[in-house]
Amino acid sequence: MRAARLIKMVLLLQSRALMTGAELAEELEVSERTVARDVLALSEAGVPIYADRGRAGGYRLIGGYRTRLTGLGRTEAEALFLSGVPSALREMGLADAASAARLKVSAALLPELSDAADGAAQRFHLDAPGWFHAPSAPEMLPVIADAVWDDRRLTARYRRGGGEVERELEPYGLVLKAGVWYLAARVDASWRVYRVDRFTAVEPSGERFERDASFELPAFWADRAADFRRSILHAEVVLRLSERGARLLPRRTDPGTARESIAAAADPDPRGWITVTLPVETLDVAYEQLLGLGPECEVIEPPALRARMAEALAQAAALYA
Repeated sequence: MRAARLIKMVLLLQSRALMTGAELAEELEVSERTVARDVLALSEAGVPIYADRGRAGGYRLIGGYRTRLTGLGRTEAEALFLSGVPSALREMGLADAASAARLKVSAALLPELSDAADGAAQRFHLDAPGWFHAPSAPEMLPVIADAVWDDRRLTARYRRGGGEVERELEPYGLVLKAGVWYLAARVDASWRVYRVDRFTAVEPSGERFERDASFELPAFWADRAADFRRSILHAEVVLRLSERGARLLPRRTDPGTARESIAAAADPDPRGWITVTLPVETLDVAYEQLLGLGPECEVIEPPALRARMAEALAQAAALYA
């Protein structure tokens, strides 16, 4: 415990030119008297810590005592501080580890790169959760994250339909998509994806598994996301879209599917309108989505959806008559 505290003190003093005893005590969560004893211990061990007396005094390292990451340029150093999403690290229980890593990197950077962390933080903020949803960390996430790190099998209970199922999982990776956590796992030699918030119980088995060296999480997720998108599209509608309607369609429906449909459309008519065939989840979902396009979209087929749209727009027109 004390050894870790002494190392942290050195790293703090490497990353900052001067720190008071009170500042060190607050960072290390100890008393100023303990800070003084730790400084003495480091000095006796050969670490060149110097104490400046007076109101503006404090502790600092002298003699160029520093380990430097001399191979890093400014852009590379700033990119390091952007790797990872802070909220995601907190939810996985890795906030302290990430903080310690940033501190170590800051302490080891060349003096002219010491502002890299602040420069990146003031220019970029990664906010993973989607709009209009209160962020909440799944209860089982830290345990699952530990198992992913250690390649340890899990015994898990999972909500499916109206009941629960129990599975032995090999947890390969975690994905945060629009504020929702997913687990990529191997079960009985097949690959599955689970929503983490649907696990009701998770117990590490203590047994480690050998990872498939060919598994690549980004590629796996991209394939599964594309499969999922295609799997939920069970119907088709034919639309006429104005130029503005074509621009708005990817915002109202699945963006990838909308862009593919627009790209496959024939040339615009003399008014600039195009006709597209759009795969949709259901006609009810299409009705809700397409109403938002108003007069920029005309439903051609199927007739039932066209009639429903016409009725809704006629009622809207009557309200403003």
